[in-house]
Amino acid sequence: MNKARNIDVLLFDVNETLLDITTLEPFFLRVFNDPSVLRNWFAELVLYSQAITISGLYEPFGSLAVGTLNMIGANHNVSISDDDVKEFKALLTNLPPHPDVIPALERLQTAGFRLATLTNSAPTTSPTLLEKAGINHFFEHQFSVDTVRAFKPHPATYHHAAQEFGVDLNRICLVACHLWDTIGAQAAGCSGAFITRPNNNMLIAGNVPQPNFIAEDIMNLADQLLAVKKTLP
Repeated sequence: MNKARNIDVLLFDVNETLLDITTLEPFFLRVFNDPSVLRNWFAELVLYSQAITISGLYEPFGSLAVGTLNMIGANHNVSISDDDVKEFKALLTNLPPHPDVIPALERLQTAGFRLATLTNSAPTTSPTLLEKAGINHFFEHQFSVDTVRAFKPHPATYHHAAQEFGVDLNRICLVACHLWDTIGAQAAGCSGAFITRPNNNMLIAGNVPQPNFIAEDIMNLADQLLAVKKTLP
C-alpha cells in the first residue's frame, strides 16, 4: 500500500472496466440461444490476442473480435451471417458506461488525479467509443496498444503509456477488472487496482502479484484512493 500512496495517474482499461459489455448478451441470446456464450467469446478473444503477441504477430483487436465470434460459432455449430457480423460490430462500437463510472471519474478528477485510458482496441475516428459513452472529456490521454502492436499485458503497452504521459511507471495505477491486466501492469512497475465486476475474481497463487487495491466498482475504488490521499503529509 505504501507504493500506492505515490499515485498521480490512474490508467483505465476500457472494455468491461469502464464500458458495459453485458449489453452484448441479447445478441448472444439471439444467435446462440445462450447469453453466457458472451463470456466464452470474450475469454477466447483475450486468449488469442495474447497468443498473437507472444508469437510476435499483430492483428487489430476488432478484427480478432469478429474472427473469434466466427470461431465460437463454428464450435457451437452456429452459422454467423454477414448481418450478424454487422450487428455485432455496431454493438461493439456503442457500449455504454457502467452506472458507477461517471460519478467516480468526477470524484477522482476533482481530487486531482490525472486520468487516462489504455485499451486493446485500435483508435477510431470521431465519434470514438468514449465519446459515444459520454466520458471522453475525463481523460487527458487515450492510449491504444495499436501503437506498439502488442496487446496487454505485454510490458511495452504500459511503458509506452508512461513515456507518452511523461511520468514514471511507479506514479501510475492501472485500473482494470481483468486480473491479467493488473498483473502485467504491476510486473512492469505500476500499481494495480482490480475491479471485481461480475465474472472477474481474484487468483491466489504463488508469484501472482496481488493488487494494491481491490474494489467492487470504481466508486468504491475512489473511496479507497481518497482515503489514502488524506493520509499523505
